[in-house]
Amino acid sequence: MLKIAVSACLLGEQIRYDKTGQRDRFITDKLGKYASFIPFCPEHLAFGTPRETIRIVLENKHKKVITVFSKADVTEAMNRAMEHELEKIKKEELCGIILKSKSPSCGLGSTKYYLKEMSEGKKDGLFATLCKEHFADFPIEEEARLLDPWLRENFVMQLFAYHDALNLQKHIRTMNELVSFHTAYKFLLQSKHEGNYRLLGKIVANHEKKNLSELTQEYLTLFKKTIAHKSTIAKTVNVLQHMVGFFKKELTSVEKQALHMQIEEFRDEIVPLIAVMNTIEFLAKKYDIHYLLGQKFLNPYPKDLALRSTIQEGK
Repeated sequence: MLKIAVSACLLGEQIRYDKTGQRDRFITDKLGKYASFIPFCPEHLAFGTPRETIRIVLENKHKKVITVFSKADVTEAMNRAMEHELEKIKKEELCGIILKSKSPSCGLGSTKYYLKEMSEGKKDGLFATLCKEHFADFPIEEEARLLDPWLRENFVMQLFAYHDALNLQKHIRTMNELVSFHTAYKFLLQSKHEGNYRLLGKIVANHEKKNLSELTQEYLTLFKKTIAHKSTIAKTVNVLQHMVGFFKKELTSVEKQALHMQIEEFRDEIVPLIAVMNTIEFLAKKYDIHYLLGQKFLNPYPKDLALRSTIQEGK
């Protein structure tokens, strides 16, 4: 099961400044089937609930946390609370972090900054900044951005791949297990970053005869960087065409034409990716192409999450 750190208000906890929650049904009802959640909220920890609203004020290049009405400087209390929450989630074997948008602490590119009373634009919240510093190449998103089908699909794909990487690191015993892992992820990695995919293949080939522990660490470091990249329609079409190559001798001319037509319709944003995936999976089963059936690219996460079912999930 995945373990995800989540802003507590998104889980329905009534700890926002006005003593409300903002439960996110995708997180609790959809991801909740496959994940356990570690809640956090540095603002609630620092100031309780309900509380006066706060804002981040830039002063001589320093970030200060100021209460909106009483104008009190509460920076130190906020910093202590953030360090506490960071240490709490660092103790967990996390696969990802989901933050609350627009929050002074947790916004991801959506937090307002101020110069005195004037807005100075939007940046990462204070706790979001801290998380990005301590969790490199890690699945981190805010719930508002996950309303975008493309960002949601890429994020969830990264979550499950990161979870697989953690399991491999924990349980690997033989070189064959690393080879099998890379083989299963071939097309998904290619859909993320072609250059890194090729580098990962060279690492697995192990021409320098490194020991398994060192090799696995090197591989997974680059693997995590690679899955952090976002797939695009163009990259995905390239992978789909590679997959079609496995059916060269098996497909009838009608099947070949229908499959290529579907790929073109996906490229032109007429049909969603799931339509093409279902066809390829059907043909792989029909013609017993085990290599394709073992590819994570076909099923990178549980199908009932239905993340490839809309045209908007591709860019």
